[in-house]
Amino acid sequence: MFEISFGELLLIGVVALIVLGPERLPTVARTIGALVGRAQRFVASVKSDIHQQSQMAGLHELKQDIQEAADAFRSQVEREAAEVRQVAQDISYSVEPVQQAVQELADNVQQVAGNAAYAADADDKRIAPADMLAAAGVIVPEAPATAAPDDGQLDLFAQPAPAAAPAAVATSAESRS
Repeated sequence: MFEISFGELLLIGVVALIVLGPERLPTVARTIGALVGRAQRFVASVKSDIHQQSQMAGLHELKQDIQEAADAFRSQVEREAAEVRQVAQDISYSVEPVQQAVQELADNVQQVAGNAAYAADADDKRIAPADMLAAAGVIVPEAPATAAPDDGQLDLFAQPAPAAAPAAVATSAESRS
């Protein structure tokens, strides 16, 4: 602020001694010292408040910077989450037709298996494999019809020819009598 030299202080002390006198000078000096102490404490308090306010302003700016960074991060995370949701939705839309096709195939397989089981459980256990596949819903291409040459050999796996009906034999016996 301002500086007072030793000579100036000595001059102020001599003038105060002359004006106040030796009896009142110590009490006035104590009062002036107390006032100067209060002024110094007040100035120190003001400096402290100013320093604290400047720190608070810095902290406020820091807090504001951190808040802005947090808001930017939050909005980025929200954008990314929205993109992920959109991709997941696109995937689910593209998977639905595949799921439907798989379900239809599974239903068809179940139906074919049911038809095959029905054909296998039929009363006539001598169903030809082609008939069983046809009953199961499987389309089997027909083999070209070629006549096997009759070479006079006995086919052990061929179906036996149906026997003559007994009623026909009885009618022929009655006609003889």
